[in-house]
Amino acid sequence: MNLQKLFDTQKVLRDRIGYNGEDRFEKLILALLVEIGECANEWRGFKFWSKDQEPRTSMNTCNHCNRLGRKACIGCYGKLYNNPLLEEYVDGLHFVLEIGLEHGIDELIEVLAIDDLKLSSITKQFTLLFQTDWDVYEEGNGGYYHEGLELYIGLGEMLGFTWEEIETAYFEKNKVNHERQNTGY
Repeated sequence: MNLQKLFDTQKVLRDRIGYNGEDRFEKLILALLVEIGECANEWRGFKFWSKDQEPRTSMNTCNHCNRLGRKACIGCYGKLYNNPLLEEYVDGLHFVLEIGLEHGIDELIEVLAIDDLKLSSITKQFTLLFQTDWDVYEEGNGGYYHEGLELYIGLGEMLGFTWEEIETAYFEKNKVNHERQNTGY
């Protein structure tokens, strides 16, 4: 796991976007919570009322066409996503890293002990991620951000992803995010 490389890559995207409004941090946290929710929705394991509880790990349409209920992509984004669950996970990872940059974690990552933190079920993992106080980081103590980062890493493992898969998907999505900046997405 090379978190430093991910933080460095995320910093380039953050600097390119360049948004520094007073509400930046609260928007980052809301964006992360939305992405955690989208990831949970692709996982589907909490939907006890549905017979279809299998994670969405493959599709033959882009997310846009899928949301519109199309059976096949009409080429609107030109990229077919092979694993929507992984895509939503790395979307959230972008915001976990962004919040870490806000806390200055990227400068401490080499000396911090970062492990995976896994609860007894994926449902509990998601729930605790929603409850994490991402605002708090205290140097030396770690604070809640540190715990949130470890929970997020643990979630990826619990969802069945290897760190290599996560990194590959992260870098692919990072390229898409840069392309979106080119087109004014």
